[in-house]
Amino acid sequence: MWDDQIPRFASRYRVIAPDARGHGRSANATEPYRLADDLAALLRHLDTEPAVLAGVSMGASIAVDTALEHPDLVAAVVVSGAGTGEPYFTDPWTTRALATWHAAMAAGDLEGSVEGFMLFAAGPHRTLDDLDPGVAGRLRRMARATMSKHTAGEPDLLVPVRDTWERAAGIGVPVLAVNGALDSPDHIGMAERLARSVAGGRAISIDGAAHYPSMERPDLFNDLLDDFASSAAS
Repeated sequence: MWDDQIPRFASRYRVIAPDARGHGRSANATEPYRLADDLAALLRHLDTEPAVLAGVSMGASIAVDTALEHPDLVAAVVVSGAGTGEPYFTDPWTTRALATWHAAMAAGDLEGSVEGFMLFAAGPHRTLDDLDPGVAGRLRRMARATMSKHTAGEPDLLVPVRDTWERAAGIGVPVLAVNGALDSPDHIGMAERLARSVAGGRAISIDGAAHYPSMERPDLFNDLLDDFASSAAS
């Protein structure tokens, strides 16, 4: 999902784009784990300096939780469509979309799971026909590849990071929220809440994009990320 960002930044930064455990080409879990600890272990293994962490959706929550649990590894955080690793959903469209997606996963319906996931790519204000076919195709391929690695009823070994919202104000590095203006109110609201919680945090909306602004409007997203990363490094 970061193919539109890596070439832009690799000429000036060390760019690391990991697949989370159980996603993409990373192995499924065989023991309890925390995603923030996985990322921290990778950064320590690669001997990085404090890094600018940028994430969308689940990746955004991993970035925030890593800043809370491993602050020595983090120089700044960019989030899209998420706050911390403790999400909450109250908007009717969002809760219906989640229910549709999760019901398909529980039934072992791979194609239904993929299409349930794709509801968030369009967002509550559009249909998938409004989404760029290239972006939709990339998202479907990624979702299908990851979901096909899992089976209905497999144990959930993910251990959440706790009390994240209560601790968010203690994040001591710059935080930028870059949301798609067409995303669901819950996803936008969590990212904006995080930005408000952190001293000097900022939130920006990108028109014409929903849950994946980095894929729908990569040029604008990249400019915002570039400016933020440059200021965080100075």
